[in-house]
Amino acid sequence: MKATLMAGLAGLLFALGLGVGGMTNPAKVVGFLDVAGAWDPSLAFVMAGALGTYGLLRKLIVRRAKPVLAQAFPPAPPSLVDGRLVAGAALFGIGWGLSGYCPGPALVSAPVGGTTVVLFVGAMLVGMGVFRAWEVLRAPRTSSQPG
Repeated sequence: MKATLMAGLAGLLFALGLGVGGMTNPAKVVGFLDVAGAWDPSLAFVMAGALGTYGLLRKLIVRRAKPVLAQAFPPAPPSLVDGRLVAGAALFGIGWGLSGYCPGPALVSAPVGGTTVVLFVGAMLVGMGVFRAWEVLRAPRTSSQPG
């Protein structure tokens, strides 16, 4: 219960930061990505603030034997960069550049953002479901009976 409450509080704080930073405004995001046109660098300050905060707090976090609300830190992935990560990052970037929304700001904007953002969130959820189904179908099947 405590972990769920803290997760909700962290999500609320994240949503507030996205709104205050202007990341819920697709025109602002597209303006940031339009480096060859009317470039708006203001979102770089939002990113620098987030990275700076993480950089300062990371040193405190990794000194701990375990997280505050969990039994252990999750294991590091076997490879930090692989084809799957690169493909996912490319798809994410293309979607972000085309729509001006990434998942967090889209979820924050959905209740007040109108039809476009609701369609984006719906398409995002369908895409997540299709990917999940694809992962289940391509996972190796294990047999419960020894062969």
